[in-house]
Amino acid sequence: MEIEKMEIREDDLSGAETRGLIARHLADMRETSPEESCHALDADALQDPSVTFWSVWIDGRVAGIGALKRLDAVNGEVKSMRVDDAFRGSGVGRALVRHILTTARGHGLRAIWLETGAQPGFAAARGLYASEGFVECGPFASYREDPHSVFMRLDL
Repeated sequence: MEIEKMEIREDDLSGAETRGLIARHLADMRETSPEESCHALDADALQDPSVTFWSVWIDGRVAGIGALKRLDAVNGEVKSMRVDDAFRGSGVGRALVRHILTTARGHGLRAIWLETGAQPGFAAARGLYASEGFVECGPFASYREDPHSVFMRLDL
């Protein structure tokens, strides 16, 4: 699958396909982590004014989702990153992370943070983030130490 065929759209979360991928993302998070360790945002929380949400489309199908939550004037957080199973390994996640980082830089943010899972099923995500320059760090914002979470940061 070629990246040129991807379209990254700012999304208002009104479409059934986008909402469906969010629902699958939340269900998967709850299957792999205790409820108190699930930090993914639902569709309503993703519509907060501090959040910009994108969907990735390939051949008329939603291939991935991701968001940037503004924490304050200079810090942001990657939220709700998910690539649909049919598009894993196709470059969707990398394209979306790069899009989020470009947007963050354009808004004058100086650091981007994220929380992801510590379980083996999240190894690919952690590898993607590390390959884009994120480094592991301690908890940030309202997060607390959690054996189910890995916290990462990228200085822009």
